[in-house]
Amino acid sequence: MEKKRILSGMRPTGRLHMGNLHGALLNWVKLQDEYQCFYFVADWHALTTDYEQTEGIRENIWFMFIDWLSVGLDPQKSTLFVQSALPEHAELFLLFSMITPITWLERNPTYKEQLQELSHKDLRTFGFLGYPVLQAADILMYKANGVPVGVDQLPHVELTREIARRCNFLYGKIFPEPEALLTEIPKLCGTDGRKMSKSYQNCIYLSDTPEAIRKQVSGMITDTQRPRRQDPGDPDRCLAFPYHKLYLSTDILAQIVVDCRAARLGCVECKKMLADALVQALEPIQARQHYYLDHPEEVRAIIADGNERARTVARATMAEVREAIKI
Repeated sequence: MEKKRILSGMRPTGRLHMGNLHGALLNWVKLQDEYQCFYFVADWHALTTDYEQTEGIRENIWFMFIDWLSVGLDPQKSTLFVQSALPEHAELFLLFSMITPITWLERNPTYKEQLQELSHKDLRTFGFLGYPVLQAADILMYKANGVPVGVDQLPHVELTREIARRCNFLYGKIFPEPEALLTEIPKLCGTDGRKMSKSYQNCIYLSDTPEAIRKQVSGMITDTQRPRRQDPGDPDRCLAFPYHKLYLSTDILAQIVVDCRAARLGCVECKKMLADALVQALEPIQARQHYYLDHPEEVRAIIADGNERARTVARATMAEVREAIKI
C-alpha cells in the first residue's frame, strides 16, 4: 500500500535553533519512515512579513538545507525543495484566490495576532492577508493527506480544508481534505524567558560553538523566586528546566530536583551541567553541518533533485486543475 502524503514547510528567516529542532524537525525526521514526505523552504512566505528586507533570503535557504540534512532529513526518504523554484505554487495560489472569500481570511486569528505583534511593520498588504491561501496551495498541490502542526496552527489547516471543499464543489473532486497531524511540542522558551526568536537574540542555534552555547545557557533565566543561592528552589518554576528534561538523564534529573529544593545545588552549577549536555548533544549535528559546508556540490544536487521531484507532482496536479476549471 502506498504511503500517505504529508507536507510541511519552514520560512528561511535565519539559522535554525533549538525551538525549530524540537518544534518541528525531530518530528519531521520521525515521520519520514511512516509517510511520503514533502518538506519545502517557504521563501515566498518569508516575503509576507519581510518584503522590505530580502538580502538574506538566498543565504538562509542554503543554510536551512544544511541544517535540515544535518538533523536527519533524508533526501532518499523525503522530497526536499524550494517553494519559489516551482511557479505552479503561484498559479494555484492565484486560482484559489479567485474563490476564497475575504471574510475567511479576515477571521484568521493568526492574522489578527501578528498585526498586533508586528505593529512596527506595514503588514496591511494583500500578500499578508492572503498567505493562508498560499499555504493551501502549497498543501493541496501535493494532495497531502496530513499536515504536521501544533495546536496554534489548526486554523490554517481548517482553512485549507474549506478551500479544498469549495474548489471540489465548484469544479469536481480534485483535492483531498488534509487532516492536521497534531504534534506535542515541548515548551522551550528563549534564554530570557520570552518566546524563542531571532529578533530577541535569545536563541541557542544548532550551529553555535560550544563557547556560544555555554554563554547563552549561563544567561538563562531560572527560578525568579529564588533570589539567593541558599534559598530552596523549585524546578517547576525554573524556565531552564524544560531543557534539562530533554537533555539530562532521568537519574540526574531526579537528583537535581532533590538538590535544588534543598538548596544544595545552585543555578550556576545546574546550568553548567545543562550546557555540557547541549554541547554533547549537538556535536553529531554540527559534524554533519561541517561535512555539507565542505561539500556544497552535494547540497546543490540534493536541492536540484528535490525541486525536480516536486515539480513532477506539481505539474500533474496543475494539469488536472486546468482541465477541471476549463482554462
